[in-house]
Amino acid sequence: MSATEDDEADLPAVAEDAISTGAAADSGEDNERRKSLPRLLRYAMLIIENALYIEKRLIAEINELCPQLPENAAWSAIQEPDTGLALAAELDRRAAVQSDPNLRSLADCVRLVCLPTPRGALYFDEHRRVGKALVHAFHVTSRHAEQQLCCHLERFTFGWAALPACTDLLPRGASAALNAASLGSRIAEQRITAVKAAIWREAKKDEERRRKLEAEERTAVPPQGQVSAETESIPDNHVVVARLSSEEMNNPKIKDILVPLKRVINTPLPLVEVPCLHEVRNALLFEFPYAVEAIDFALAALVGRMTIRLRPLLLVGDPGGGKSRFARRLGETLGIFVWREDASRADGAVFGGTARRWYSAEPCHAFLAIAQGNVGNPLILIDEIDKAPTRSDYGRLWDCLLGLLEPETNVRYPDPALLTNLDLSQVSYVATANNLDPLPSPVRDRFRVITFPKPTTEDLDALLPAVIADLARERGLDQSWISPLDGIEHAAVAQHWHGGSVRRLRRIVEAILRERDLSAPRN
Repeated sequence: MSATEDDEADLPAVAEDAISTGAAADSGEDNERRKSLPRLLRYAMLIIENALYIEKRLIAEINELCPQLPENAAWSAIQEPDTGLALAAELDRRAAVQSDPNLRSLADCVRLVCLPTPRGALYFDEHRRVGKALVHAFHVTSRHAEQQLCCHLERFTFGWAALPACTDLLPRGASAALNAASLGSRIAEQRITAVKAAIWREAKKDEERRRKLEAEERTAVPPQGQVSAETESIPDNHVVVARLSSEEMNNPKIKDILVPLKRVINTPLPLVEVPCLHEVRNALLFEFPYAVEAIDFALAALVGRMTIRLRPLLLVGDPGGGKSRFARRLGETLGIFVWREDASRADGAVFGGTARRWYSAEPCHAFLAIAQGNVGNPLILIDEIDKAPTRSDYGRLWDCLLGLLEPETNVRYPDPALLTNLDLSQVSYVATANNLDPLPSPVRDRFRVITFPKPTTEDLDALLPAVIADLARERGLDQSWISPLDGIEHAAVAQHWHGGSVRRLRRIVEAILRERDLSAPRN
């Protein structure tokens, strides 16, 4: 683009790479989180995520609506508050003349990006105008945006509003936007601490209820015909899941069913103890550096416990973010057996157990997981629970789960094949879903719901070691046999992966490693 003549001749043209790297109207951005946001909040999110070339994005967007605007070229050349505010004023003037709200929102975005932290009366009016626009846009957006996105925007919005009163607490030299993101996070710390404390109190209450139920179970009078082992003492950190009399054990109707299950019937089974949570957290952070909140949320239920039992957890997020793999690695890192259930192919009659009168009778899957893992507290991963069949011919999976997730009923779960009550109170359930809408409210109410994020390009360097280590394990190799990506390989990954799907990142890295193997010299 060339500069205009006469009075514009001394101003540099807007650089071509500002357009090529700018995502002028965000329409080319493959980012679902920001697609529906007002323009001002989109730029706030870019600042929160430490995105690159924010000014170039904005310059390119202005250039599309107002080609060869001298003030835009001036701000492109000298990115200082005065040149930015001059550009914002010109955009406001044109917005009034042309009655174009897009130009007005662009003016606010320029102020958002260029304003320094307000100190005294200088720039105060400009800062206050952006604050009012942020608050209005946030209140409109919060009605429909996802919870995690709202949390980020709320922190930034009210961090910006609080800047004038907190200038003594903030570093000098940083822009108003950067200080707003930092200050908003500090403001939210107290609320986050309060939520964690509430989770801790609820976990303690659940533990007390569980111990009370176990005490009542031990002191209860055994049903007629049941084995006397029920009154025997149970070692610490063990649980008897299933009790059957000798007559039932020899019943020909269920003889075939009991063959693989005998070792876990009338037998105290060990409960896997809680490992060092700090080590578990670090291991998960190595593989999922972008999911800090989800990791802390999941592990909070284990604080103060002796044995592992997670309160039902539901991970919600877009496809490709690694929800299923995170759930599996959570169980493996904790050291417990993981049983995976594909919800799209499951129904209540299978998952909850098939009645003895049918030729295909089998116990509930929770008990099969216990038998296969030979522990009393396995983890059951219910993948894509939102895609479970809705037909009720054989019972819906959602309806079956209600009795298994409720502490009052899972301690005495009536198995339809064994015709006895099973103690499934120590089984942990982690489910994944792309969308909460299909789930009935009784099911949603029994889960702790956390939004599982997708990684961004900022997480690439942190993700690559974990991806390479995982690919090495799949090949049966030690990680030390695979050297890290060199500069050219790293650039190739960055060029083809723009955040989002971890599966796509794995495929890209796998293709690069395969190409490396093919081009390696052979003796």
